[in-house]
This record gives sequence, structure tokens and C-alpha cells, in this order.
Amino acid sequence: MVRKSRRAKSVSTTKSTTKAMKQKFIFVTGGVVSSIGKGLTAASLGSLLEARGVKVTIMKMDPYINVDPGTMSPFQHGEVYVTEDGAETDLDLGHYERFTSAVMTRSNSVSTGQIYDAVIQRERRGDYLGGTVQVIPHVTDEIKARAYEAAQGSEVVIVEIGGTVGDIEAQPFFEAIRQLRSEVGMENSILVHVTYVPYIAAAGELKSKPTQHSVKELRMIGLQPDFLVCRAEKPIDEALKKKIALFCSVQPEHVIAAQDSRTIYEVPLALHREGLDDRVVKRLSLDTDKPDLKGWQHLVKVLHHPERTVRIAVVGKYVDLKESYKSLHEALVHGGVANHAKLEITYVDSEKLTEKNAAQALSDAHGILVPGGFGTRGVDGKLASIKYAREKQVPYFGICFGMQLAAIEFARNVCGIRDATSREFVGDGGRGNLVIDFMEEQRTITNKGGTMRLGAYPCDIQKGSKVEQVYKATRISERHRHRYEFNNKYKALFEKKGMQATGVCKERDLVEIVELPDHPWFVAVQFHPEFKSKPLAPHPLFTQFVKASLQRQKVLAGVEKRTAKGSGVLAESAKKEARA
Repeated sequence: MVRKSRRAKSVSTTKSTTKAMKQKFIFVTGGVVSSIGKGLTAASLGSLLEARGVKVTIMKMDPYINVDPGTMSPFQHGEVYVTEDGAETDLDLGHYERFTSAVMTRSNSVSTGQIYDAVIQRERRGDYLGGTVQVIPHVTDEIKARAYEAAQGSEVVIVEIGGTVGDIEAQPFFEAIRQLRSEVGMENSILVHVTYVPYIAAAGELKSKPTQHSVKELRMIGLQPDFLVCRAEKPIDEALKKKIALFCSVQPEHVIAAQDSRTIYEVPLALHREGLDDRVVKRLSLDTDKPDLKGWQHLVKVLHHPERTVRIAVVGKYVDLKESYKSLHEALVHGGVANHAKLEITYVDSEKLTEKNAAQALSDAHGILVPGGFGTRGVDGKLASIKYAREKQVPYFGICFGMQLAAIEFARNVCGIRDATSREFVGDGGRGNLVIDFMEEQRTITNKGGTMRLGAYPCDIQKGSKVEQVYKATRISERHRHRYEFNNKYKALFEKKGMQATGVCKERDLVEIVELPDHPWFVAVQFHPEFKSKPLAPHPLFTQFVKASLQRQKVLAGVEKRTAKGSGVLAESAKKEARA
């Protein structure tokens, strides 16, 4: 059963148009191939406009029929990003929040599944007065209503259309933005088309034909791009820009080169150098200041010229796809920047890890992190990495599932509860000491989509704890995505044996943070701090985890130095004996 629509009735398009007339709309579409950076382009343009003092918000329209990506495999769709109000969304919303100060909510994400769910529910109630329900106008009206809703409170709303022009499932969205442009006035909207200009090695040149065909597809459905952002592996010269402009009916200065960057955080600066924000501001008649990009410039400088390097092992089962841990990866990078350090992040396959080979696999890691996840696959390897970190005094950071497994490992190997386990592993009829069990409200839930504990919840932090020093606060708010919790039945035993529950949601008596006070850094949290980390405002937990890992690096370097010195003394002694 599809979950209920979050909106009781359709927003009147006419009424919303009146409200939204002050807003400017920027529509971002993609062509030629998928995954060419529409989300990063939208986020970077948002950051550039913010740097000029413009209040922006960004919206993602996804053509898939799923209501949201909450039940999709990370192998197919990358990570599921969670907003403050508990929406499970596409990972691009993470880019939007990291690159701007805008706070994403449910209204910033919409899918075909949500649109049709709302339209069908309305038809069942008889809201259409017996009329025939059709894609135009009913589906497109619902799409437009969502765009107007997302625009409220902002000066400029950037709307990214998922997929590629020509995709059959995206046609209602393209038709909706065609109508939107007419409604708000062409002077109040622009269309930015992100495309790909491939380099053909055999010919030794870049080819514009795919871009021409992509724009042709747009024009066939009534959309003419105002700007072309051309992704390429090689520099695009002025001659090629003029050729693209001529064949695509775009002003030459509106053809923006977007050559591959060394880091995604260079993209705002690269687009600014191409003049994208200057021309967008002019095209939309926005009265803005010159952009303040000092923060981005400093960020890129640190990324390109770090003072040191530290190795972090991320132990998980999605090691082949960095997109599965996108926010986590970026939050670690942010923590490195805060310490002027470059991170060498190694993704360790937990399915191949055992207690026997953990030391060999993790010996060169200065810090170990076990991220969120689900299911039993790879659990033993994660438990082995946690035991190694705990016993060898390696900084450990557990997130969500990583906290639950830290509790199970501690119960088995320190508390002596050999059959300690999680309800997730044994099911309703399983045996064992359930150190991790269902949250009370989760026991009767059968639907998978959108039913976990989702979004921001408060947490009270114990005074004098490591995490209080990290946050410099005793009450925080973080985002969640889980069904299971620490079983308070074992709390007293854990604290007696040395693992402290230093963060608790008092309103529901849920353990949110555990730590080992006698360990250099062993902190595990039930929430997902990576969702609130930004490149210009790194999350304190990641900052301090990287700092602890750097301390570990110093300790190891000192041991190696003493060992090398000792080896030298022994070698000299052997030489003397040989001479004698």
C-alpha cells in the first residue's frame, strides 16, 4: 500500500502562481548521458547566488515511480539522504545542503510516485468532479503545485529534473516546467541544460554533436535552453563555444565550459570563472552584491595543499560504490580540511574481514569507521574491525549500525554475553540476548517505505563526557534513520564494564551515544551526523575523529622511529662483532 500523500488537497496553481510571482525560477536539465553533474551544477549555482546575498532553495524532481528512494538498493541509487523533517530523498539533496545554507524539507523532493499517489487519492475522493483524469492537466498541475510550494520564502528556486532529456518517464516533468515558464514569465525563469562534450582520442578533438542532439530533444518538447553547461575532459576553446552556440541557438557567452575538476568543491569557483553567476544575475535582473568566495577559495587551497595525510578505514559492504556512502565520504573530507589534512579513505570489504585477518587489513589505518547499514551480510567483519579498534587503541567512530555493532561486540567480548545479538539478525522467534532490539513503535509496522525513525531528534549529552567536549553543548539535535535501538536492560552492566551511555534522548529514554572513556577515541552514535556536515562548516564529530586519528599517526610514527633507531644500534653492534 502506498503511503498517504502529505498534502490533503492540491495547491491551486493559479493562486500559487500569484504567490510565486516574486520568485525567480532556474530549471536545470541534463542531456546525452546521466550522472554528468546536474546536482552539482544546481548546488554550485546556488552557492554562487548565496555568496551574492540571494536567498535560494533547491528542488529535485525525480522521474522514478518509487515514492522515495528509501527502499532502493544503494548499488542502484546511491545513499538515501534524510532531511530535518524526516524525508528520505535522493543524494543530490545532500549536495544542495552542503553547498548552501538552505535547509531541505519534504517539499524540496518530489517523485513520479508521489505525484501519481496524490492525483489518484484525489480522484478516489471525487475531487475532480467526475472528470477524466489525465497527465495534462492533472499530473502536470500537481508537479507545478509542488514547485510553487517549494519556492515559498526564497528569492530564487533552482529546480533540477532527474534523468536525461528524452527519457519517457520524465516527459510530464518537462511539460510542467514548460508551462511554469509561461506562467511566471520568461523574464523570471531560465533553463540551464547540462550536457556532455566528449573527447574523441582518435580524432584528437572534442565533439559537439551529442550536445546538439540533446538540445534538439529539448526544443522538440517546447523548451529552449538559455544556458549550456558543457561537461568535458579537455578545455573547451572559444571557437567550439561559438559553434555550440550557433547550432543550439544560445548566446556564445551563455555556453559555459565545465572541465573535470580535481575536487567537487572547485566547481563553484570554476563556474564563477566562466561567468555563469554574473550572466544568470543579469538575465534574471537580480540586484546583488559581488560574490564573497573567500571561504571556497580557502577550502580548495587546503584540499590542494594539505599539511599532512591521515589514513581512515571505512568498513562496510558497499565498498565498490562511493556513492553509497556519499555524505559520509564528504563529511570525512570536511573533517580533514578542518585539520589541514588530506584523507586517504580506504573502503574495506566487511565480507572479507575476519578476526584472523583484521590486524593485517587494518594495521596501517590511523582511524576506523563503521557506517550505517542493514542486514546480516558482512556483520562478522564489522565486528572484527570494532574489536581490533577497541583492543589496539585505534580511534573508532561508529554511526547508526556502527553503534549497534559496537554494543554487540562489547557485550560479547567484555561483558561475557557470548550470544549478544540484534533483533534484526534473529527475527521475532530468534534466540539470544537482544542487546539491540526493535524500537517500541516499530514492532507492529509492516510497510518498509518511510516507516523508520526518520529526521531530527534532540539528544541530551552527559557533562564531562568526550562528546560534550566535542559539541561544546549538553543538548543537540541530529538526524536519524533506523528501526532498532540499544536495549536499556543492559545499560547498567555496560556502564559497570566501562562503556558509557553519554547521549540520551530523554523524551523517549533512547540511548543515542556510547563511548569508552579510557580509550583515545571510541565514540559511536545512533544518528547520522554526516547529514549536517558542510565543507565550510565541518561537523565537530568528524573534525575530532580526524584529529584523534592524526594523534594515532604521531604515536605510530614515534614507534617506527624508535624501532628504526633500535635496529640501527643492533646493526652497528653486529658490525663491531664481525670486525672483532
